[in-house]
Amino acid sequence: MTRAFEHRDMERILEIWLSASIKAHDFIDASYWQSHTETMRDVYIPASETYVIEDPSGVLGFCSLLGNQLAALFVDPGHQGKGLGKQLLEHAKKLRDELTLAVYKENTPSFAFYQSQGFEVIKEQVDDQTGHGEYLMAYKA
Repeated sequence: MTRAFEHRDMERILEIWLSASIKAHDFIDASYWQSHTETMRDVYIPASETYVIEDPSGVLGFCSLLGNQLAALFVDPGHQGKGLGKQLLEHAKKLRDELTLAVYKENTPSFAFYQSQGFEVIKEQVDDQTGHGEYLMAYKA
């Protein structure tokens, strides 16, 4: 089930964000992600429109929208490959006619996932914070 984020979900989504970020971005030192946990908690999540996907065991993933930007889409590493990311993305697509996102070039599984879901590369850029190349991608209904 997908539902709106509630404050009680915060620690769980931070846990998912951190573990999934470290797994998906093994080309960036884990300390980078760990150092951004408080900013996620205090700035990014509160500023975003966030949705969680859960089953009876609890929250398994989340997505965050900031305007038409898909600012985050993360699934617990133990539950990846089961269609949860696609369900979260479908939920976001129901809420927005257009979506943009940035994905690291080195994160080939996520890049391929977004391409398979109708996103197209509109620009290549470098992430100022990490120095790694990324694709700016867009989706239009």
